[in-house]
Parts: sequence; structure tokens; C-alpha cells
Amino acid sequence: MQPTQPSFTAMRAAAHRAAHQVIERGEVFADPLAVPVLGASPQAVFGEEIDLPRTRAMRFLIASRSRFAEESLAAAVARGVRQYVVLGAGLDTFAHRNPFAAEGLRVFEVDHPATQAWKRERLAASGLQSPDSLVFAPVDFERQTLAEGLAAAGFDAARPAVFAWLGVVIYLTRATVLATLAFIASLPVGTEVIFDYGLPLSAYPPAEHAERAARDARTASSGEPWITRFAPEEIAAELTALGFDELEDLGPAQAARRFLGVERPDTPGSHLMRAARRLMRA
Repeated sequence: MQPTQPSFTAMRAAAHRAAHQVIERGEVFADPLAVPVLGASPQAVFGEEIDLPRTRAMRFLIASRSRFAEESLAAAVARGVRQYVVLGAGLDTFAHRNPFAAEGLRVFEVDHPATQAWKRERLAASGLQSPDSLVFAPVDFERQTLAEGLAAAGFDAARPAVFAWLGVVIYLTRATVLATLAFIASLPVGTEVIFDYGLPLSAYPPAEHAERAARDARTASSGEPWITRFAPEEIAAELTALGFDELEDLGPAQAARRFLGVERPDTPGSHLMRAARRLMRA
């Protein structure tokens, strides 16, 4: 992304969330603030692409991962967790819908300063007041670490937290992904992270390779190329090595069954992962 401009992918993700509210009426994930905070109609953002199969599939992924994260958070709050960190928050609206504010849940939104400035402008334009439970944590990863950015924002590293890391992993280097997961794994028992990841090209049938390569080229042309992918067994091994001892991985078929109540063929596609620390280290 450009240092003085918001992320292109943050805008697209926000538009997909808003489109899901308009077209599918929030069937998978209801977010009444998604359209107001976007500041434009989803149809204006996507044009004729809004009805393409790949656009519908991306809407489902984005709605599913938001629901997966917020359902996981609700379960963690019931266990006593009171810190929620949204990495690469974009126009995520959870902090303004926070049903656990009265219980003391603090929401830390981590993002590049340019994207965060853009979000603040969008919130002001839509008339949304930032609640006291929301803490903005602008982090430029070229100048500081996630740990430093969170500490400066008042995050308590001595207490567990839930991290939502949605729509980000594929754009980062493998080293950055694993370093971030290692930091999260270093936090107290009860900490967990929810993220989505893409599969390597080899996971898809050869007939789809050209189409997938073309899609990669389109994302690269926006200045935010897809960089890192994992096979399910590969990311599971990495997470286990880092100290996570409870893993939940949903592929496309499992997500459709869970969030739509329908059976779909078990075809390759992005996965949703929840990794938690439940056991004390020896």
C-alpha cells in the first residue's frame, strides 16, 4: 500500500461486508454499520462484478471469517478474556457494536497509520462516535513491532487476549506471519488468534491454475500482491511448534455447513483457523 493512502484491500473487504448486508441481508454475518461506514453503495464499488461467482464467493468468505472471529470472541469473553485485538482492522465495526463493553472488553484496533486515518474520517462522516472501550493502535511495521505498538496503546501483555487477523496473512511474508504468531503464542494461557489463509496453487486442480494465476496478477496490480500460502498440515505444524495446543480449521465445505447449513463439495479454497493456548508450558 502507499504510505499516505488507505489499503485497497481494506476498502474491498469493507465493500464485501456491506454487499453481504444488501444482497444476502446479512444471512451469515449481520453488521448494521457496514453500509453506513463504507460511505458508498456496494454496487458502486463493484459494478457488474457484484454478481460474478468469484465475487459471491469472496463475500461468503469475508462474512464467514467475521462471524467465526466474533463467535470465538464471545466464547472467550465467557471464559473471562477482556482484551480483543483486531489486526489490520480496516473498516471493521465490531468496536462500535461491542456487546461486551459493559463487561469490560477493550478493543484494540491495529492498522497502518494511513488506513487508520482513513477509517477515522469515515467514522466522522457517518456520524459514529468511537466508544471509550476502543483504542486505536497505529503501527507502521517498518518502524516498530506489534508488541511495541500494543504496549504504547495500553495493551496488558500479562493478560490473555483474542486476536482477529482477517484478510491479512496472504499479503505478508512467511517470516512476518510466523513472527506475529510467535508473539501471540507468547501471551498468557487463554490467548487465541483467528485468521484466514490461502492454499498453495498445488492444492487446486491443474485446470484451475491459469485462472488462479490471473487472479494473483490482478491483486499484484493493485500494489498488494498475495505472498504467503499454507497447506493445512503445514500451518497446523507451525502453530503447534509455537505452543498453540487447540486448533480449529474450517475449509470451504465445513464453513458452508456451519454458517449456511448446506452441504457443499469439499473443494480447495481459503481456510479459517482458530489457534488457542489452553495449557501451561512445562
